[in-house]
Amino acid sequence: MEMMSKDTSIIKANNLGKCYKIYGNPKDRLKQAVWGNKKKYYREFWALRNIEFEVRKGESLGIIGRNGSGKSTLLQLICGTLMPTEGSLSTQGRIAALLELGSGFNPEFTGIENIYLNASLMGLSKEGTDTVLEEILAFADIGDFVEQPVKTYSSGMVVRLAFAVIVHVNADILVVDEALAVGDAIFVQRCMRFIRQVREERCLLFVSHDTEAVKSLCSHALWLSDGSVKAFGHCKTIALDYLRFCYATSSKEEIIVTGKIDQEMAREE
Repeated sequence: MEMMSKDTSIIKANNLGKCYKIYGNPKDRLKQAVWGNKKKYYREFWALRNIEFEVRKGESLGIIGRNGSGKSTLLQLICGTLMPTEGSLSTQGRIAALLELGSGFNPEFTGIENIYLNASLMGLSKEGTDTVLEEILAFADIGDFVEQPVKTYSSGMVVRLAFAVIVHVNADILVVDEALAVGDAIFVQRCMRFIRQVREERCLLFVSHDTEAVKSLCSHALWLSDGSVKAFGHCKTIALDYLRFCYATSSKEEIIVTGKIDQEMAREE
């Protein structure tokens, strides 16, 4: 694989947008197919619009925002599972993503079989998987369950195996969504340590509602709101602005609870 310099753009979005057509009833889909562009039987829902940002090699980007802000749609566009409606999005190198619990896994296959399946979906050959298999098994640490069908796994075991695969396929872009939160505390800390070790060599995209984790792992942050970029820049600054926004728009009850939590954290420090 060709070596990339620190100035290389690993991910670049230019006026990126994703629109969904919302039909009132199934008959409207047929009418639209018949009439084409002459009539409009749907309404447009822009999940993302006018998205612009750039991530270089060695940079780590935290994507934050409330539910429905467009974070998952953006990740799917980056991973290539969705196509943009407008604008452009370019990525360089192999992408390894943990977007949804169990995605890429066949529940009828054993853990071992799913390791090979998932690794192949990310562009790793069987021979390449053979060389890192022991490391994957050691990282996942699920014991003899690797010989059992994934449908018998707990959610924590699934995320252990899935994360163990994505961190060992030597990807240029590592995408981690909230699915990591399913793991137990010890495993999550193991994942965080690994991410800190490799983030300077790879491009990390980390999506979380935990702003402390985002600040700990990321150099930059992208704040999405209602499908648009609210802010993009240095992680600590953006995370602080986001928290202030959340506090300002929360109910009185939420502010009281949050204040109590902050006081507890301050006492522990």
